[in-house]
This record gives sequence, structure tokens and C-alpha cells, in this order.
Amino acid sequence: MRIRFCLAALTLVGGAGLTTLSTPAATAAAPAAAPAAACSDIDVVAARGTFEPGSLGAIVGDPVFSALQRKLTGKSLSSYKVNYPADLSLTSAAQGNSDLVNHVRSQSTACPNQRFVLVGYSQGANVVDNSIGISSAGAVVGSPIVATIPAALERKVAAVLLFGNPIRAIGKSVTGTYQSRTIDFCAKGDPICENGGGDVLAHLGYTANAGAAADFTAGKV
Repeated sequence: MRIRFCLAALTLVGGAGLTTLSTPAATAAAPAAAPAAACSDIDVVAARGTFEPGSLGAIVGDPVFSALQRKLTGKSLSSYKVNYPADLSLTSAAQGNSDLVNHVRSQSTACPNQRFVLVGYSQGANVVDNSIGISSAGAVVGSPIVATIPAALERKVAAVLLFGNPIRAIGKSVTGTYQSRTIDFCAKGDPICENGGGDVLAHLGYTANAGAAADFTAGKV
């Protein structure tokens, strides 16, 4: 699966800048909202990268959730894997955008005191970008915005954690309402998030940033 994911990264490059860090090394039908999870203090909503294996995502989602569990002692955490294809289809990111927003809406109704941490890696970062009102149209595996988290629920989003965010390669970043709650990791040479980057393997190294992401989140919750 790691080989398949690496090949997907190569395909994306062939087909194709809050706190911003550089580390060294089409409209779709809305899917039905998933049943509400238990009312934890914090719900970690993770959108995986293209073809990324793992429960929430082996490279980012799973290690970030584990790091958050270790860091946010005294708080209960739940997780949600955004339900979308995470493939190279034109509507993939749009489907994830719709599902993420539907999940935040339904959870907010079922659990009024719950807060959210949004995690997006690679194409999953496009999903999160769109959901907070930053269009990923024109980015690798991006899409126009099809849904946004309602203004009344914005305060429930404690932190936004982005990794290998494709909109950075087209000169965009998270601005506005969510900027101070966002950390955006782009590894040096990662061609998915760095215009002109040539190190495809750099796109696979974001597990190393899980601890820093958890530290950032701890300062927001």
C-alpha cells in the first residue's frame, strides 16, 4: 500500500503557502451523514490522503490521533474518518468536503459541547480547506467548495492541522477566521505543497510532525 501511495504521489505531481511551517527533511452529491459518535470533549475529524491506507490515515491521521491522546490528558477524544473516495476522480475532494461538513453539523446537534480538531493530509487537506471556506480549485486533486462549516459552528473548531497541503503550491494558504487556529506543514521539496519541489518521498514523511501538531492543538483547547 505504501508503494501504491507513492505512485499516487508521482501521478499527482505529473498532473500538476495561520502558522505555516516548512520542515526539513465539480459538485458531488452529498453523502448521508454518519450516525453521531459518543459525546467526547474533542472529535478529531481526519481526511486522509489519496489512496492512503490506515484507520484515519497511516501517514498522518493515525499518528496524529495517537499524539493527541498522549498530549490532551484529562480530555476525552473520539475520531471520525471522512467518508470519501480519496482517489483521483474529479469529484473526490468535493465528496469529502460535503461529508466533513455534514459530520460537523450532525455532531454539533447531538453533542452541543463537543469541539473539533480537523486534520487533512494531501488531498485531505483540500477537503479541510474547502470545508473552512478556502477553495482548493486549481490545486492538485482539488475542487470548488460545495459546503462550508456554518458560521454558528466556527467557534467549535479548536484547531486545523494540515500536512502537504496542495493549495500552497498555487500560492494560497488558510486566511481569515481560521488562520490563528491553523498549522500547515510543508516538507522541504514536497512537490505537492511546494511549487517546484522535486522530492516525492518528502510527501510521505509527515508522521514526524505528529508531535508538533499535538503541541499546537494543546495550545488551542
